[in-house]
Amino acid sequence: MPAKKVAATNRPAEKGEMAMVEGILEGSPDGVGVAVIRLDCGCRKMAAIDKNGEPASKIIMYRDQAESICAQCKEDNGDFMRVTEQFISWSTPEPDIQTKKMIEAKVLGVQEEQSN
Repeated sequence: MPAKKVAATNRPAEKGEMAMVEGILEGSPDGVGVAVIRLDCGCRKMAAIDKNGEPASKIIMYRDQAESICAQCKEDNGDFMRVTEQFISWSTPEPDIQTKKMIEAKVLGVQEEQSN
């Protein structure tokens, strides 16, 4: 079975991130995307998510070009107060727009825009 292809939403994943995303999805058959959380120190947290917005893999923390995550992340496990960007890199075919919005709200806390 060929590996899933990945399409990023909103923000493009960087080259190193894309390799990690593809590896996470390859090991997560139920995954429809990977949540990518970038921290102010340069470390990243990632995990596959399923069609219900539930975890489909363990959380993986890594830092480009480094043997391990930084000392601050080792201490606070990548505290949410240090998040600089977060997005979901979707596998193809991507879920429908309503499913994507539900997953984003559940996983990232993104609220849907309300119209008056």
